Amino acid sequence: MAAKKTITKKQKLAMLDILSQKYQNIGTALEYNSPFQLLVSTALAAQTTDVQVNKVTRALYAKYPDPQSMAGITPETLIPYIQSLGLYRNKAKNIAALAEMLLLEFDGQVPQTREELMRLPGVGRKTANVVLANAFKIPAFAVDTHVFRVANRMGLAWGKTPDEVERDVCSLIPEKDWADAHHWLIWHGRRCCKAQNPACEECPVGDLCPRIMAKPS
Repeated sequence: MAAKKTITKKQKLAMLDILSQKYQNIGTALEYNSPFQLLVSTALAAQTTDVQVNKVTRALYAKYPDPQSMAGITPETLIPYIQSLGLYRNKAKNIAALAEMLLLEFDGQVPQTREELMRLPGVGRKTANVVLANAFKIPAFAVDTHVFRVANRMGLAWGKTPDEVERDVCSLIPEKDWADAHHWLIWHGRRCCKAQNPACEECPVGDLCPRIMAKPS
């Protein structure tokens, strides 16, 4: 509870400014050439790493680069491409259904609203926000496990759910910075503020972070 009581909005903005400089111009690690590929890659990334997703999608997109090429595809056809990923059976089922729905209801195009994206099989708010922000440059702030952890640790948010963290961070900064802030936090979580043994002594935000402030000197 200390972080909530001691950190000020000025400190929060100062930390975000430092992270913006540390991780400027770094976007998603996922490899894609279209909104459809980003959508599928983001859906595949649940409970696995972007590096592993990129390994499987290179072969997948060489054969099936768009919804049209996936017309009538079955989960069984997709499984050999993605079986090295966690939850691959469920993901294969969702991707096959997702491609079919795009063809039937959206003329093969990825929709550009959160509500429509979240109607697609296997697409939750996080995936929808990633696609909106990265594929269409529509202001959105996606909260994955890294963002959730880092935002709460740093006192930028005080949320028990991803939606609460999204609300708290978005209320701090202008819409134009939402997508970038997602990348600042996700890369900070991967490189420094890790789940286990975070490298606090190397953290660029230094004593502004309530976690570091709370440590005994």
